[in-house]
Amino acid sequence: MNIPLFERLHKEGLISDASLEQVKQRENSSLFSVHWELKTILYLGILLLTGGLGILIYKNIDTIGHQAILTAIGLLCVGCFYYCERKKLPFATTRVPAPNSFFDYILLLGCLTLITFITYLQVQYTAFGNAYGLATFIPMVILFFCAYYFDHLGVLSMAITNLAAWMGIAITPLSILQANDFDNSKIIFAGLLLGVALNAIAWASKQRNIKAHFGFTYINFGMNILFIACLAGMFHFSAYYVLWLLPLAGIVFYFYKRSLATASFYFLLMLTLYGYIGLSYVIIRLILSTDLDLGTVCVALMYLILSGIGVVVFLIRMNKKLKHNDSI
Repeated sequence: MNIPLFERLHKEGLISDASLEQVKQRENSSLFSVHWELKTILYLGILLLTGGLGILIYKNIDTIGHQAILTAIGLLCVGCFYYCERKKLPFATTRVPAPNSFFDYILLLGCLTLITFITYLQVQYTAFGNAYGLATFIPMVILFFCAYYFDHLGVLSMAITNLAAWMGIAITPLSILQANDFDNSKIIFAGLLLGVALNAIAWASKQRNIKAHFGFTYINFGMNILFIACLAGMFHFSAYYVLWLLPLAGIVFYFYKRSLATASFYFLLMLTLYGYIGLSYVIIRLILSTDLDLGTVCVALMYLILSGIGVVVFLIRMNKKLKHNDSI
């Protein structure tokens, strides 16, 4: 409410003292939304609950027993999914709202306990043997099904994370996993493939109007994975780092056009930061490729300072441009 406007109208004699006082009282007693605060508390509560149960089980594993723990986790998981199945609204390819305030959190708890149950089976009883990919593939399929069936963005994020884990395990030799050596080019190319696939899914979802509101989540994961894979390629293939500028520049240009089309400052911020890291890596290497003395170090530091200022100025101007064009 524009209080200065009412005060000006009061000075001009257009409203009375009592009316001005009522306006001020209404403004001071207006309701304050705690929607996001409550959602954050509930999400933290779910995470603390699952984490607390894990600590409790870890400290009392000898007295509780593995079978009892698995039974408790399984019953909790089944109970959560049973509640969600009973309460959910009919399925639709468009956005489906949650039937009540607690539905999302119970579904999230059910999915977390499901992953815990499958992981517990694999770690304790090696239910899938050495087929580690299968141990991630099964929960991935279930999570994707739950994300679409119950229309939940949080579960979709978990499913995409499992997809990335499954692809990483599927293309990585077992010897590398056992040695914890992830300095492997296959992971980089798998990241590029996954990033492209996620962006393609987002495009197809919008074109087919199948859960089109999932598109941002797919694009967000795909964008970050693509940029990270390109930067990792530059660092890993250090002898050919300049060649990785081509896909990096193409990805930057694609998301730059997308940020302008969707008026999204978030996309613009991400592409600017990733692009700046890649370009700075090349420039610093070129500067330091000469004789490494105090002069070249000063030039490199001066570049970092001036380029950092330039990035900030660029983001400020682009933010104003997006706002001018009715940005988000």
